Amino acid sequence: MIIKRREFITLLGGAAAWPLVALAQQPAIPIVGFLAIQSSRYLASRIPSFRQGLKEAGYIEGQNVAIEYRLAEGHYDRLPDMLADLIGRQVAMIVTSGIDPSKIAKAATTTLPIVFITDVDPVEAGLVASLNRPGGNITGISLLGSALEGKRLGLVNEIVSGAAPIGVLLDSRFPDANRQLRELQDTAGAIKRQIIVEWVTNEPEIEAAFANIARQRAAALLVAQNASFANFMDQLAALAGRYKLPAMYTGREFAEAGGLVSYGPDFADGYRHAGLYAAKILKGMKPADLPVMQSIKYPLVINLKTAKALGFDIPAKVLAISDEVIE
Repeated sequence: MIIKRREFITLLGGAAAWPLVALAQQPAIPIVGFLAIQSSRYLASRIPSFRQGLKEAGYIEGQNVAIEYRLAEGHYDRLPDMLADLIGRQVAMIVTSGIDPSKIAKAATTTLPIVFITDVDPVEAGLVASLNRPGGNITGISLLGSALEGKRLGLVNEIVSGAAPIGVLLDSRFPDANRQLRELQDTAGAIKRQIIVEWVTNEPEIEAAFANIARQRAAALLVAQNASFANFMDQLAALAGRYKLPAMYTGREFAEAGGLVSYGPDFADGYRHAGLYAAKILKGMKPADLPVMQSIKYPLVINLKTAKALGFDIPAKVLAISDEVIE
């Protein structure tokens, strides 16, 4: 679904869709193209952090920088046309959110600077030559949550003790999916807990996966790291509620949407640093001279309202180590 201008402004703030007439009056200000696979709802809590990073470095949207947003709402096939449109608008650089926009942008240009925000290993994905020396016209922020799957499964085991299996949702399209599966299997063996793995890519598959996990009497659910799962936040929370499954997610917005627990990279901080990197490039630095930045913050967020609705008590030792509690 293409975002209508009024909806876009409502979700991302009045400055998000900088009027073309204003651009005509200020032809000298640089334009940053922002290309994302995620939904406008998901990015509504991320883009303010990106703007904050720009602001900290002296760039204020609507005053001395403009941002053209193109959000694919989970539709991968829209990305090439959206990117071509941004390049046609002579943007000064491209910021990409998600591995697929990042790969498409890298393949499309070797000259236009690119700052990526991704939750996969950027070296293994072929985005950069190395973290310290990315090379070429691309650098960015690595919010590598897929390396945390084992720890996240361990947390689920502490939150929902016992011998009943734990359901897991994975997406085969995610570049780090096999790595995630290996870590989950290794941890499952260590904690002596069976996992029920379901591979899903869309709403019907998610619906079927929940039904199958429930049939096998799983005690809990882990939704693996993958930006695309953000497009199904409401469905995931609703199904977890319907089947009374305590569920673990990756980002704070999942807990805000009704998920029980989230543990993963601090995405807001990552988007803020992407804004800082974009500002450095606008000031003349080359992407090749900016090492890929890695996330160091991993907040644990618990939704006690959801716990109450599920009739579930979060163990005191888990509450004690949480970074935020939603009541």
